Amino acid sequence: MEHAGAPIREDAISRILIVDDHPLYSDALESALELVFSDCEIHKASNLGEAIQEASSGFDPELVMFDLKLPDVTGISGFVKLRKTLPQARILVISSLASFDLVHSLLREGASGFLPKDTSARALRSVLAEITAGRTYVPKDYQQPNRCDRDSVPLELDHPKLAELTPQQQRIMRLICCGKPNKQIAYELSLAEATVKAHITALLRRLGVRNRTQAVVMVEGALAAQRGPEPEARAFLKH
Repeated sequence: MEHAGAPIREDAISRILIVDDHPLYSDALESALELVFSDCEIHKASNLGEAIQEASSGFDPELVMFDLKLPDVTGISGFVKLRKTLPQARILVISSLASFDLVHSLLREGASGFLPKDTSARALRSVLAEITAGRTYVPKDYQQPNRCDRDSVPLELDHPKLAELTPQQQRIMRLICCGKPNKQIAYELSLAEATVKAHITALLRRLGVRNRTQAVVMVEGALAAQRGPEPEARAFLKH
């Protein structure tokens, strides 16, 4: 997907919202975008609240460059809220935090793509060409998952809430982490789909999360803590 010379119309995007709490990165991103799109109106917000305020004030961005880690956001909840606020906008998530599950959780929630923060300005142009053409951008490292089955996601982790799941809930949680829909989970576990839905409702309540995506992020956080990732990533993914 990374075509450095991909064509892009300079007037393809006329309104952009940058949501990032690091002024230096935000300013650099603005400069890079101005080189790609001529006569583009660019607004900036340093947190989710300011981004929603921009939308409420009448600014209707066609493209949002959204930093996943903001001071008033926990996990991907900020993205989900912004997606609901700006349902027509293309939202390209930018973050130094990345995993296959995290990226594809964002795509399931409606992201137009995921961009690592260390992406070069040259590569950014190619990414924007993909997005403005109506395609979804996923870095090649996150396009194909490793083989995933019900035993590949261990839930015997140092996390008190995960330890409270029943054996059946743990089996279902493993398959959720593999991206399996309810119908497929029902088939693989020889259960009625209604039974699977009931189990998922119960396990979400037990974990204290509102949806499958948040549950996957919790498991990813526990796995990351067990592997010993960078402190910033661990703190983010635990939520």
